[in-house]
Amino acid sequence: MAAPVVHDVRPYPIADETFLISWGIDAPPVGHFPVNSLVIRGREPTIVDTGAPLVRGEWLDAIFSVVEPADVRWIFLSHDDRDHAGNLLALLDACPRATLLTTWFAIGRMAEEWTTPMDRCRFVNDQEPVDIGDRVLVSVRPPVFDNPTTRGAYDPTTQVYWSVDTFATNTPHPILESDQLGDGDFRDGQLLGGRLVAPWHRYLDQSKWDRCVAAVQDLGVAVVAGCHTPVIRGPRVAEAFELTRRLPAVEPWREFDQHDLDGWMAEAGALAEPGAPAGP
Repeated sequence: MAAPVVHDVRPYPIADETFLISWGIDAPPVGHFPVNSLVIRGREPTIVDTGAPLVRGEWLDAIFSVVEPADVRWIFLSHDDRDHAGNLLALLDACPRATLLTTWFAIGRMAEEWTTPMDRCRFVNDQEPVDIGDRVLVSVRPPVFDNPTTRGAYDPTTQVYWSVDTFATNTPHPILESDQLGDGDFRDGQLLGGRLVAPWHRYLDQSKWDRCVAAVQDLGVAVVAGCHTPVIRGPRVAEAFELTRRLPAVEPWREFDQHDLDGWMAEAGALAEPGAPAGP
Protein backbone atom coordinates (compact mmCIF):
# COMPACT_ATOMS: atom_id res chain seq x y z
CA MET A 1 0.00 0.00 0.00
CA ALA A 2 1.99 2.96 -1.31
CA ALA A 3 2.43 5.90 1.03
CA PRO A 4 1.47 9.25 -0.52
CA VAL A 5 4.28 11.80 -0.44
CA VAL A 6 3.78 15.39 0.61
CA HIS A 7 5.70 17.59 -1.84
CA ASP A 8 5.71 20.66 0.37
CA VAL A 9 9.36 21.61 0.66
CA ARG A 10 9.87 24.86 2.51
CA PRO A 11 12.42 26.75 4.62
CA TYR A 12 11.48 27.47 8.20
CA PRO A 13 13.60 29.66 10.54
CA ILE A 14 14.35 27.94 13.85
CA ALA A 15 17.19 30.09 15.29
CA ASP A 16 19.42 32.99 14.28
CA GLU A 17 20.57 32.40 10.68
CA THR A 18 19.39 28.79 10.95
CA PHE A 19 16.67 27.30 8.77
CA LEU A 20 14.97 23.94 8.61
CA ILE A 21 14.27 22.71 5.07
CA SER A 22 11.17 20.63 5.67
CA TRP A 23 8.89 18.32 3.77
CA GLY A 24 7.34 15.01 4.78
CA ILE A 25 5.94 11.66 3.89
CA ASP A 26 2.69 10.02 4.95
CA ALA A 27 3.19 6.66 6.67
CA PRO A 28 -0.19 4.97 7.10
CA PRO A 29 -1.40 3.73 9.46
CA VAL A 30 0.85 5.57 11.94
CA GLY A 31 0.48 9.07 10.48
CA HIS A 32 3.18 11.27 9.01
CA PHE A 33 6.97 11.59 9.28
CA PRO A 34 8.88 14.82 8.61
CA VAL A 35 11.94 14.69 6.33
CA ASN A 36 14.22 17.64 7.10
CA SER A 37 17.58 19.20 6.28
CA LEU A 38 19.24 22.29 7.79
CA VAL A 39 20.88 25.50 6.53
CA ILE A 40 23.19 27.65 8.67
CA ARG A 41 23.48 30.88 6.76
CA GLY A 42 26.31 32.57 8.74
CA ARG A 43 29.61 33.89 7.39
CA GLU A 44 30.42 30.58 5.68
CA PRO A 45 27.00 29.12 4.82
CA THR A 46 26.61 25.45 5.66
CA ILE A 47 24.05 22.92 4.47
CA VAL A 48 23.45 19.99 6.80
CA ASP A 49 22.31 16.89 4.89
CA THR A 50 21.21 16.92 1.28
CA GLY A 51 17.67 15.59 1.14
CA ALA A 52 16.06 12.83 -0.91
CA PRO A 53 16.11 12.43 -4.71
CA LEU A 54 12.32 12.22 -4.79
CA VAL A 55 11.98 15.97 -4.21
CA ARG A 56 15.31 17.11 -5.68
CA GLY A 57 14.00 20.08 -7.66
CA GLU A 58 11.79 21.39 -4.88
CA TRP A 59 14.50 20.77 -2.29
CA LEU A 60 17.17 22.69 -4.23
CA ASP A 61 14.73 25.56 -4.80
CA ALA A 62 14.03 25.73 -1.07
CA ILE A 63 17.73 25.66 -0.18
CA PHE A 64 18.57 28.40 -2.66
CA SER A 65 15.74 30.59 -1.47
CA VAL A 66 17.77 30.86 1.75
CA VAL A 67 21.34 31.02 0.44
CA GLU A 68 23.01 31.66 -2.93
CA PRO A 69 24.69 28.55 -4.39
CA ALA A 70 27.98 30.37 -4.91
CA ASP A 71 28.06 31.36 -1.23
CA VAL A 72 27.73 27.83 0.18
CA ARG A 73 31.06 26.93 1.81
CA TRP A 74 30.33 23.66 3.63
CA ILE A 75 28.09 20.60 3.23
CA PHE A 76 27.87 18.52 6.40
CA LEU A 77 26.74 14.99 5.60
CA SER A 78 25.51 13.16 8.69
CA HIS A 79 25.51 9.74 6.97
CA ASP A 80 24.94 8.10 3.62
CA ASP A 81 21.28 7.04 3.78
CA ARG A 82 19.31 8.23 0.76
CA ASP A 83 17.13 10.73 2.64
CA HIS A 84 20.33 12.43 3.84
CA ALA A 85 22.73 11.98 0.91
CA GLY A 86 20.34 11.68 -2.03
CA ASN A 87 21.04 15.09 -3.56
CA LEU A 88 24.74 15.28 -2.69
CA LEU A 89 26.17 15.29 -6.22
CA ALA A 90 23.56 17.77 -7.46
CA LEU A 91 24.38 20.06 -4.53
CA LEU A 92 28.14 19.82 -5.13
CA ASP A 93 27.57 20.69 -8.79
CA ALA A 94 25.42 23.67 -7.86
CA CYS A 95 27.81 24.95 -5.14
CA PRO A 96 31.31 25.07 -6.66
CA ARG A 97 32.98 26.55 -3.53
CA ALA A 98 31.53 23.98 -1.09
CA THR A 99 33.62 21.44 0.79
CA LEU A 100 31.98 18.19 1.89
CA LEU A 101 32.37 17.34 5.58
CA THR A 102 32.13 13.56 5.71
CA THR A 103 33.98 10.39 6.75
CA TRP A 104 36.07 7.74 5.05
CA PHE A 105 33.46 5.07 5.75
CA ALA A 106 30.58 7.14 4.34
CA ILE A 107 32.48 7.73 1.09
CA GLY A 108 33.16 4.01 0.82
CA ARG A 109 29.50 3.15 1.31
CA MET A 110 28.37 5.73 -1.25
CA ALA A 111 30.84 4.29 -3.78
CA GLU A 112 28.32 1.54 -4.48
CA GLU A 113 26.24 4.16 -6.28
CA TRP A 114 28.48 7.11 -7.18
CA THR A 115 32.00 8.46 -6.90
CA THR A 116 32.39 11.32 -4.44
CA PRO A 117 35.03 13.87 -5.54
CA MET A 118 37.79 13.36 -2.96
CA ASP A 119 39.42 16.71 -3.70
CA ARG A 120 36.31 18.40 -2.31
CA CYS A 121 36.16 16.38 0.93
CA ARG A 122 37.30 16.94 4.47
CA PHE A 123 37.09 14.11 6.98
CA VAL A 124 35.36 15.04 10.24
CA ASN A 125 34.90 12.35 12.86
CA ASP A 126 32.92 12.28 16.10
CA GLN A 127 33.80 15.11 18.54
CA GLU A 128 35.79 17.10 15.93
CA PRO A 129 35.06 20.84 15.53
CA VAL A 130 34.98 22.72 12.23
CA ASP A 131 35.44 26.49 12.00
CA ILE A 132 32.69 27.78 9.69
CA GLY A 133 33.58 31.45 9.87
CA ASP A 134 31.49 33.08 12.57
CA ARG A 135 30.99 29.93 14.64
CA VAL A 136 32.29 26.43 15.25
CA LEU A 137 30.26 23.38 14.26
CA VAL A 138 31.02 20.30 16.35
CA SER A 139 30.46 16.77 15.09
CA VAL A 140 28.64 14.84 17.85
CA ARG A 141 27.23 11.36 17.29
CA PRO A 142 23.60 11.12 18.50
CA PRO A 143 22.58 8.25 20.78
CA VAL A 144 20.05 6.69 18.36
CA PHE A 145 21.10 5.85 14.81
CA ASP A 146 20.49 3.30 12.07
CA ASN A 147 23.73 3.76 10.10
CA PRO A 148 27.30 3.26 11.36
CA THR A 149 28.56 6.48 9.75
CA THR A 150 26.12 8.72 11.64
CA ARG A 151 27.34 12.00 13.16
CA GLY A 152 25.19 14.84 14.42
CA ALA A 153 26.18 18.51 14.43
CA TYR A 154 26.08 20.94 17.36
CA ASP A 155 26.24 24.73 16.95
CA PRO A 156 27.23 26.25 20.33
CA THR A 157 26.40 29.73 19.04
CA THR A 158 22.67 28.99 18.75
CA GLN A 159 22.66 25.80 20.90
CA VAL A 160 20.98 24.01 17.99
CA TYR A 161 21.74 20.31 17.70
CA TRP A 162 21.18 18.40 14.47
CA SER A 163 20.11 15.05 15.92
CA VAL A 164 19.93 13.18 12.58
CA ASP A 165 17.50 10.27 13.19
CA THR A 166 17.41 10.51 16.99
CA PHE A 167 14.04 11.81 18.26
CA ALA A 168 12.24 10.66 15.09
CA THR A 169 8.51 10.75 15.68
CA ASN A 170 5.32 10.20 13.77
CA THR A 171 2.77 13.02 13.81
CA PRO A 172 -0.94 13.00 12.98
CA HIS A 173 -0.31 15.48 10.13
CA PRO A 174 2.53 17.75 8.96
CA ILE A 175 3.72 20.09 11.74
CA LEU A 176 6.92 22.06 12.28
CA GLU A 177 7.06 22.43 16.08
CA SER A 178 6.76 19.62 18.61
CA ASP A 179 4.73 21.76 20.98
CA GLN A 180 1.87 21.34 18.49
CA LEU A 181 1.65 17.72 19.71
CA GLY A 182 -0.23 16.72 22.82
CA ASP A 183 1.76 15.17 25.64
CA GLY A 184 0.63 11.64 24.82
CA ASP A 185 1.30 11.98 21.10
CA PHE A 186 4.77 13.37 21.78
CA ARG A 187 5.62 10.56 24.21
CA ASP A 188 4.26 7.79 22.01
CA GLY A 189 5.87 9.23 18.91
CA GLN A 190 9.29 9.46 20.54
CA LEU A 191 9.13 5.86 21.71
CA LEU A 192 7.89 4.63 18.34
CA GLY A 193 10.56 6.51 16.40
CA GLY A 194 13.33 5.35 18.72
CA ARG A 195 12.32 1.71 18.33
CA LEU A 196 11.97 2.00 14.55
CA VAL A 197 15.39 3.58 14.11
CA ALA A 198 17.15 1.44 16.71
CA PRO A 199 15.67 -2.06 17.01
CA TRP A 200 18.88 -2.87 18.88
CA HIS A 201 17.56 -0.92 21.91
CA ARG A 202 16.64 -4.23 23.60
CA TYR A 203 20.34 -5.18 23.82
CA LEU A 204 21.45 -2.05 25.66
CA ASP A 205 22.97 -1.90 29.12
CA GLN A 206 21.01 0.79 30.94
CA SER A 207 23.93 2.35 32.80
CA LYS A 208 26.07 2.61 29.67
CA TRP A 209 23.10 3.95 27.72
CA ASP A 210 22.46 6.63 30.36
CA ARG A 211 26.03 7.88 29.92
CA CYS A 212 25.64 7.87 26.13
CA VAL A 213 22.48 9.98 26.25
CA ALA A 214 23.91 12.33 28.88
CA ALA A 215 26.98 13.02 26.75
CA VAL A 216 24.75 14.71 24.18
CA GLN A 217 22.29 16.33 26.57
CA ASP A 218 25.16 17.85 28.57
CA LEU A 219 26.21 19.90 25.55
CA GLY A 220 23.55 22.40 26.61
CA VAL A 221 21.17 21.77 23.72
CA ALA A 222 18.36 24.36 23.57
CA VAL A 223 16.86 23.46 20.19
CA VAL A 224 16.75 20.05 18.55
CA ALA A 225 16.39 19.79 14.79
CA GLY A 226 16.41 16.35 13.23
CA CYS A 227 15.59 14.68 9.97
CA HIS A 228 12.36 13.04 11.13
CA THR A 229 11.13 15.18 13.99
CA PRO A 230 9.38 18.51 14.38
CA VAL A 231 11.60 21.09 16.06
CA ILE A 232 11.98 20.36 19.77
CA ARG A 233 12.63 23.23 22.17
CA GLY A 234 11.89 24.39 25.70
CA PRO A 235 10.88 21.75 28.28
CA ARG A 236 10.36 19.18 25.54
CA VAL A 237 14.14 18.94 24.97
CA ALA A 238 14.68 17.42 28.42
CA GLU A 239 11.59 15.25 27.95
CA ALA A 240 12.90 13.91 24.64
CA PHE A 241 16.21 12.95 26.22
CA GLU A 242 14.41 11.29 29.13
CA LEU A 243 12.22 9.26 26.78
CA THR A 244 15.31 8.18 24.88
CA ARG A 245 16.84 7.00 28.16
CA ARG A 246 13.86 4.66 28.57
CA LEU A 247 14.47 2.73 25.35
CA PRO A 248 16.35 -0.23 26.89
CA ALA A 249 13.32 -1.09 29.02
CA VAL A 250 10.66 -0.58 26.33
CA GLU A 251 9.14 -3.58 24.61
CA PRO A 252 10.14 -3.99 20.94
CA TRP A 253 7.79 -2.51 18.38
CA ARG A 254 5.53 -5.06 16.71
CA GLU A 255 6.32 -4.90 13.03
CA PHE A 256 3.48 -4.94 10.55
CA ASP A 257 3.19 -8.38 8.97
CA GLN A 258 1.51 -10.02 5.98
CA HIS A 259 -1.81 -10.14 7.82
CA ASP A 260 -1.70 -6.34 8.10
CA LEU A 261 -0.79 -5.97 4.43
CA ASP A 262 -3.60 -8.28 3.35
CA GLY A 263 -6.07 -6.23 5.35
CA TRP A 264 -4.86 -2.95 3.87
CA MET A 265 -5.04 -4.32 0.33
CA ALA A 266 -8.53 -5.72 0.91
CA GLU A 267 -9.69 -2.38 2.27
CA ALA A 268 -8.13 -0.54 -0.68
CA GLY A 269 -9.87 -2.91 -3.10
CA ALA A 270 -13.23 -2.44 -1.42
CA LEU A 271 -12.92 1.32 -1.56
CA ALA A 272 -12.04 1.13 -5.25
CA GLU A 273 -15.20 -0.79 -6.20
CA PRO A 274 -17.95 1.20 -7.99
CA GLY A 275 -20.39 2.63 -5.53
CA ALA A 276 -18.04 2.11 -2.58
CA PRO A 277 -17.95 4.94 -0.06
CA ALA A 278 -15.17 7.43 -0.56
CA GLY A 279 -12.12 7.14 1.64
CA PRO A 280 -11.28 9.70 4.29
